[in-house]
Amino acid sequence: MIPSTSNSISVTNLEKKFGTFVAVNKITFSVKKGEIFGFLGANGSGKSTTIRMLCGIITPTSGAGFVAGHDIMTDAEDIKHSIGYMSQKFSLYEDLTPFENLRFYLGVYNVPQSQWPERIDWVLDMTRLQDVRNRKTRELPTGWRQRLALGCSLLHKPEILFLDEPTSGVDPVTRQHFWNFIKQLACGGMTIFVTTHYMDEARFCERIVMINDGNIVATGSPAEIIAGACPEKPDADLNDAFITLMMRDNT
Repeated sequence: MIPSTSNSISVTNLEKKFGTFVAVNKITFSVKKGEIFGFLGANGSGKSTTIRMLCGIITPTSGAGFVAGHDIMTDAEDIKHSIGYMSQKFSLYEDLTPFENLRFYLGVYNVPQSQWPERIDWVLDMTRLQDVRNRKTRELPTGWRQRLALGCSLLHKPEILFLDEPTSGVDPVTRQHFWNFIKQLACGGMTIFVTTHYMDEARFCERIVMINDGNIVATGSPAEIIAGACPEKPDADLNDAFITLMMRDNT
């Protein structure tokens, strides 16, 4: 399999087994460069396992794939340096300030020290946290901490940004601001790979893959998925489509 120059991510017959349990069942999909791509599914559907394979954390059982031009079977470390990852669980150090967290992650990402002042100011300005750079992170509101976590994942200017339920527990206004920023990143050429349980957020994705029990059950734009899942319901939304597809696959 040769990586496509137009795709940031491409996988073919990707499979992951844990003993006899098939967590991901030979799935195939691709993500275009600069695309906001949604990867949706119920809890236990295979989402997290797929993301861990794409991020170079675990090795697939079989199949093939490339992330940022790197082979997911053999180039795990190269993948980790080409992507940013923000999890649903806040993962920064709450006893450190935003400035100290950023400085720590610059070291983790092996960014040359000569670039640290510029990168820190870039992230603090972008996330609107410059005024609280020296406050303890634990003192910041949840939405501000999420902005800091996002900023840390962007410090090394990755080609692809993985967002795993990034707005879980965040109020609707903050979620809207967050997505406005995500759209700006995509307009700048960054590929965004996002999982979410908020269907009002998923509609911002250009294309979506829905997965259940390790199998892809739908692929397309939000409108295409709604039309395909709920053809007899003209007022259906993405939430209706999600429920229909998850229940259909379990019957």
